[in-house]
Formats: sequence, structure tokens, C-alpha cells
Amino acid sequence: MGRSRRTIPEELLLLALDPATGTTAQPQSLDLGLAGAQLVELALAGRIAPDGDRIAVVLPRPTGDPTLDSALELLRRRGSPVRAVHWIGGPRLGLRQTYLSHLERCGMVHAVAGQMCGVLPTTRYQATETAISREIRTRLDNAIRTGVPPDPRTAALAALAHAVGLGKHLYPGNEGRSSRSRLRDLIRHDPMGGLVAHAVMDVQNGAAAPPRRAPAPTGRPAGARPAAETATSVSAQSASLHGSMDGSMARVGAR
Repeated sequence: MGRSRRTIPEELLLLALDPATGTTAQPQSLDLGLAGAQLVELALAGRIAPDGDRIAVVLPRPTGDPTLDSALELLRRRGSPVRAVHWIGGPRLGLRQTYLSHLERCGMVHAVAGQMCGVLPTTRYQATETAISREIRTRLDNAIRTGVPPDPRTAALAALAHAVGLGKHLYPGNEGRSSRSRLRDLIRHDPMGGLVAHAVMDVQNGAAAPPRRAPAPTGRPAGARPAAETATSVSAQSASLHGSMDGSMARVGAR
């Protein structure tokens, strides 16, 4: 994958950056959105494809993007298609910071060191390439206002922006209500974007992976003990019972 085009995770993060505060809007759900955006980008690159509500690797060849290739390798190691909601809901420690650092290296943002309460060190990120941020925002605005079906990248970006709750950040107040509604409607224009956007919202609504159980050894049902083990246990209990009774009788005879 060439680096002439920004990836959807990068664009989603640029959309979430607040130009006034240098912080990211919806930071917790944004982490889920970035994981989902990686799936969309890998799908657009032809590396993965939806399989019902699951994600299947169809071409494990690296894309050339280290962060995307790391996600692709993790998916490949699963060995079988994985449910999108389970993938997005998995641990993604440091993903947002990874992309912020990448944007800083590319010169699209710069880090501003500060302190919270005069003690705790903090880092804010200000966009330096404001034209890029404006171009991304203009694509969304045009898709919302014209009603013309957007290209797959813009449709997926809109779906993820809605899923992580950026609608109120991009189109605030009562005057932005209709724009937020149309942003939500754009989710139907890209199947992969819609799949991951719904998965992001499902994770936020409490959808969790089913509990994992260790498989039972072949030849006997889960929870059942081997016959030898059961017989040993019964013999031990019987010996303990007889020992207890013998002790009681001895005490009685000693009186």
C-alpha cells in the first residue's frame, strides 16, 4: 500500500482532534473506532473480507503499513474468521498513541507539552496541516448535504465517525441535529464500513465475547471424571467414614 493516501484510521483521528484544546473527542470509543478503521482499510486493500459477521483473511501479504500489517498478522494467526465485535472489543493498548505519533512524524500534527494541575505532565496535539483536516471535513459535509452516494472510503469514515460519537463534535447543538441524522444514514453505503460500525456500537453497548471453556478430553463429557478417579475418590470417602466411626466407637468404649 502506498503512502500517498491517508488511511481511514488517520483520517478518523484527525476528525476527532479538537483544534481548540488539542485533545481527542470521544477518546474511549475512538480506540474502538480505530480498530474498526483498520479492518476497513485492510478490506479496501484486498487483504480481508467480510464473512457474515466475521472477518476472514483472504490475502496475508503485507501492505507496507506497519500498524496495519501488525493487525493483519494477528488476524492471520487466528486461523479462522473472527467475529468483528470480538476483534474490535479486544485489547488495543496504545493504538491511539501509535497513530498520533505517526501523524506527528508525518508532520500533520505537532505535540505540545503541558501540565495538569501544575503537576502531571500532559501532551496535546495540534493539527499543522489544517488543509488536510478541512479536506476530510469537506468530504463528509458534501456527502451529508448533497445526498449523492459517497465513495467507499468516505462512507466508511462517516459510518465510523457516527459509531464513535463524533457527530456531536462535528455537528453540535440543535442546528446540527439533521446533519448528525444524515451522518448516521451514510452507514448503509459501504457494507464493510457498516459491519465494523455496528460492531463498534455493539461493543459500547456491552456486547462481549462468550466465555471460553477448556475442551473436555476426547471420550468423556465435560465435567465428568474418569472411572478410576471416581473409584479412588469413593474409596477414600469410605475409608474416611469408617475411620471416623471406628474413632467414635473407641471413644465410647473408653468411657
